[in-house]
Amino acid sequence: MVHVQQAFGRNIMAIPIAQIMPTRKIDKSTQGSKKYQTIAASIRELGIIEPLAVHPEPVAADGVPSYILLDGHLRLEALKSLGGTEALCLISTDDEGFTFNRQVGRLTPIQEHRMILVAIKKGIEAARLAEVLGVNVDRIYQRQHLLDGIAPEVVDMLKVKMVSQGVFNVLRKMKPLRQIETVEMMISANCFTHTYAQMVLAATRPEMLIAKKNRYANEVALQDIARMEREMERLYHDYKVVEDTLGETMLVLVVAKGYMTRMLSNEAIAGYLHYSHPELLEELVSIMEAVSSDARHLERE
Repeated sequence: MVHVQQAFGRNIMAIPIAQIMPTRKIDKSTQGSKKYQTIAASIRELGIIEPLAVHPEPVAADGVPSYILLDGHLRLEALKSLGGTEALCLISTDDEGFTFNRQVGRLTPIQEHRMILVAIKKGIEAARLAEVLGVNVDRIYQRQHLLDGIAPEVVDMLKVKMVSQGVFNVLRKMKPLRQIETVEMMISANCFTHTYAQMVLAATRPEMLIAKKNRYANEVALQDIARMEREMERLYHDYKVVEDTLGETMLVLVVAKGYMTRMLSNEAIAGYLHYSHPELLEELVSIMEAVSSDARHLERE
């Protein structure tokens, strides 16, 4: 069995700010930005929500440990400006920040929902939260009740996905089993839009809905719903077949492309095709370029 090294330690540590070494400088223009002001206001009212990411340096001669800051420069600067002395940190096992910053993005809706619940539990009013985060108070209420009526399995599947608010509104109209099926289809298609969720809702049988009667039932005939559901199931099956055989198919195409490259490197063959079948030669070259482009795309993914 291959051993996979953990990227971070299991525990969050409180580290003195004086022992954290930034890798870049925050200029005055950044300190005046809306993003920085929002972070500073959030820390002042709620404290650190997302810990900094640091990597320990070898202990100096004086015995005081130091840490390289990989992610969280604005949070660290805001802490300093607010007079903080310690920062909550995750300890990274690697000393480079590219991979970390590439994988970590903005808060997902579910993560934002949990952050808001923690803040409200601490006694912070929704209006104050909206002011701190720079959003409309209605959004705070929406995020607070985001997961009402959503199956726990769906919450687990979508916790790190960027999903629009409308998707959760659509999922609430479905029974838990249909919610899970819908999210599985969204993950397979890598599509988390409100429109996609509405399409699945329109193709859902009435017995799989929370409310037996809805506007879709009036607009779409039962025969059409059954046909749409069969087509979606068939599309999902075809997608999985292609996904399972994509690697093998690309290998065959790359091998075939290599063989054609050697064939066309023969001047006699290339000359014959150029003068006798130029349209065939042009098509072969375009196909070979397409195969190369698709292979590079798969490597990047």
